Amino acid sequence: MTYDDATHPTVPVRVGDRQARIDELLAPAIEAIWTCGFETFTCCQDLGESNADWVEKLPHMAAYVESRRGWMLIDFPVDSGLAFLTAVANAGPRDAFYVRMTHWAAPDAWDVRIKPMDAAMFDEESPSRFGLRLLQVSFPGYDLPELVRRLREHAAGRSVPPAPTDWSTVGR
Repeated sequence: MTYDDATHPTVPVRVGDRQARIDELLAPAIEAIWTCGFETFTCCQDLGESNADWVEKLPHMAAYVESRRGWMLIDFPVDSGLAFLTAVANAGPRDAFYVRMTHWAAPDAWDVRIKPMDAAMFDEESPSRFGLRLLQVSFPGYDLPELVRRLREHAAGRSVPPAPTDWSTVGR
């Protein structure tokens, strides 16, 4: 479940029949995600740290690696990722956290991407065949406690009624 067990300490996480060693800081989030019934592919508690060695072989990646320090990542199948985002948004107020999740111009806006994948990456004898399989969510580490809180609220069946969004962080 992690990019590199040597980079970050991992702990075992088990929910029902799902189990994996997860980066220590992300373990509560992955446990909450699985408790909510969402599927995941991979995760990383600090993208800058995990990818620091890229710079040796790929010097052009230096700015990217530095910009990802302190940022976490969770990869989902597309449908689970969309359900995860919906659950997190509905389990809390439409505050600065919500705006970071949803608006690209917010300070420390979450980086949410759907990435096409070529089946030939996993079977080089096959012709290329692209599909939408991966939704990648990257967010600043300081959002982790609120993320976990909202997932637990969702798991408990609690949501916050829709209300006006506080757009003050993006000047709207």
